[in-house]
Amino acid sequence: MDPHPSKHPDDALARAALDHWDLPAGAAARLINLSENATYLVEADGGFKSVLRVHRDGYQTRAAIASELNWMAALQHEGGVETPDVLPTRDGDQMLELRAGSPATQRFAVMFAFIEGAAPDESQDLVPGFFELGQIAARCHAHVLDWQRPQGFQRRSWDLEAVFGARPVWGNWRAAPGVTADVAGVLERVEARVCDRLTRFGRAPERFNLIHADMRLANLIKAPQGTRLIDFDDCGFGWFLYDFAAAISFMEDDPRVPALKAAWLKGYRSRRNLGAEDEAEIDSFVMLRRMALLAWIGSHLEAPEPQVLAPGFAEGTARLGAAYLRDASA
Repeated sequence: MDPHPSKHPDDALARAALDHWDLPAGAAARLINLSENATYLVEADGGFKSVLRVHRDGYQTRAAIASELNWMAALQHEGGVETPDVLPTRDGDQMLELRAGSPATQRFAVMFAFIEGAAPDESQDLVPGFFELGQIAARCHAHVLDWQRPQGFQRRSWDLEAVFGARPVWGNWRAAPGVTADVAGVLERVEARVCDRLTRFGRAPERFNLIHADMRLANLIKAPQGTRLIDFDDCGFGWFLYDFAAAISFMEDDPRVPALKAAWLKGYRSRRNLGAEDEAEIDSFVMLRRMALLAWIGSHLEAPEPQVLAPGFAEGTARLGAAYLRDASA
């Protein structure tokens, strides 16, 4: 992701939003990340910092955002997982509703406390980070099995329909750049195999429940007070092991993946049991996530990261898929 995105249409919206929080005089917002949403670093004299998230039009509803924040708070207070603190508006609300554009559209913004620290350095040994990712995933999964969700809780599902259905969340993988007839031929068979295996695997609550759905090293902040898990914007209902597949997003063909998988599983099992039948299906979740990412690239080419990732991604996905088909039939 470009650490210094260029000017964005939401910049004016972010500046206007700042008036609704009790911030130091002269606070200014600078765009630092652009993906599903626009994320701004808010800074003011005296060292003040916070993070403002301006939600993309139509991606999440008010109820869905409130549900995300509810789970984050519950994990921090009950689940042993540190998450970002939400800064309320002057009116005491956790989110701000804005109107923007012509015709006006409903937009939402949330302000988070800034966390001093940094994500693990991905140029270094990743094994310790993946061990910790596994531990955190296990804590999250154990928590949701016992958590009584608030009335009206609402999050989307990351299931077969969300990736391969008539209205996939991130679009149709077939429309992504580089999906030639040869690539599509392999991936059609991969889709069929994944759907068959995961349908048989089932959706019992101890396998399919509320997940983070983007639990990568980039979404861990190593802070002086401990590691915090951030960016719950994609949290929803899915298979628990999708959280491992998300951990190796964009690096599924890296030769280090077997060692990282072993570290993640070791960390996970240090906090929660995981059966051999579940472990045996991990590659199906890796392909489910990879094909979702292929669709994401195709539907988000206006953003910097998909533009960088697009060349060769479809071909790489087909190579992974061919190996998956061979292994699955062995």
